[in-house]
Amino acid sequence: MRVKLLPSPDQAQALQATLDVCNRAANAASQLAFVTGAVHKYALQQRVYTALKGEFGLSAQPAVRVIGKVADAYTTRTAHLKNGLLGGPGSKRRIKAESTPIRFRPDAAQPFDARCLSWRLDARTVSIWTTRGRLKDLAFTGSPDQLKSLAEYQRGESDLIVQDGVWFLSATCEVPEKPLNTEPVGFTGVDLGIVEIATTSTGQRHAGRELNRYRRRQNRLRAKLQKKNTKSAKRVLKRLRRRESRRARDVNHRISKSIVERAERTGHGIALEDLKGIRGRVRQAKRNRYTLHSWSFAQLRDFITYKARRAGVPVVVVDPAYSSQSCSECDHTSRRNRPSRAVFACTGCGVVLHADVNASRNLARRGEVVWNAGR
Repeated sequence: MRVKLLPSPDQAQALQATLDVCNRAANAASQLAFVTGAVHKYALQQRVYTALKGEFGLSAQPAVRVIGKVADAYTTRTAHLKNGLLGGPGSKRRIKAESTPIRFRPDAAQPFDARCLSWRLDARTVSIWTTRGRLKDLAFTGSPDQLKSLAEYQRGESDLIVQDGVWFLSATCEVPEKPLNTEPVGFTGVDLGIVEIATTSTGQRHAGRELNRYRRRQNRLRAKLQKKNTKSAKRVLKRLRRRESRRARDVNHRISKSIVERAERTGHGIALEDLKGIRGRVRQAKRNRYTLHSWSFAQLRDFITYKARRAGVPVVVVDPAYSSQSCSECDHTSRRNRPSRAVFACTGCGVVLHADVNASRNLARRGEVVWNAGR
């Protein structure tokens, strides 16, 4: 749960100084970890703990959290290298990642645990450690749902974040999951796209026209302001930062909530298509590439997955191959079944459907097969 902090100017300066010191300490620890190969938390702590306290003036627990942040960053990079997310063997990107230590920005997020930060939810304040002493009565604000979740489920560490001069605390909440529905009455297939963001086999269609228009409008505005390149234009660009991603995130939240709620109400599971590598597989005209690469397919899938876990709705991932060319009625597969993007007309049995509805029904059927095979 991310809540917004409301610091005074002096408190904001103390928070900024804390992030700066912690990230300079993290860079020093990262350099030593890279040189010595001590990238695991315990090994790194043996080498840098005393130096972080003496040279950077960190207290014991903040020093431990800095070391943990560095170790976690190297663990993540190792996983990305193993999975090929930083390029293949011999690529420039991979060579650069393997040959340089991880660097932390001066305003990179810093984790705090219960010894460094305490919540007073009744007063809507926090007490947090800083390099200039402990800040007490630091106010924060949030929605009623956020405050309720913090009161009931807040556990573990919280991250101090600053974005465009606005301060946030991102608190970890352990929300219990409902028991998994092990006997679904069927599966709801979800076909993801750009024109139709999500189409389900039960008839739900979530159009992407409004969001795509908003993206194009924002893209034209950014290009205009960048071309103007004045101080006022730069101020507007800074104010517009992340606005598009926030809009897309909100749309993804609403779509995923609607799909999961209907699946829970009807006792269905959810079948999602495996879209790994879609940006590399799909070929688009140059004018359409921005739309393809700006859409957050993975985010929508992740939202559906975690909301389904909370609701006890089973989720399976299926192979989408030929789902758009196969007839959901007779299983006849042919490229000629798609006379246009929006229309599916089977050349075998003659059935005519919306193309995305047909694909989602194929995904639903494959979801049942995958679920039954894994039982």
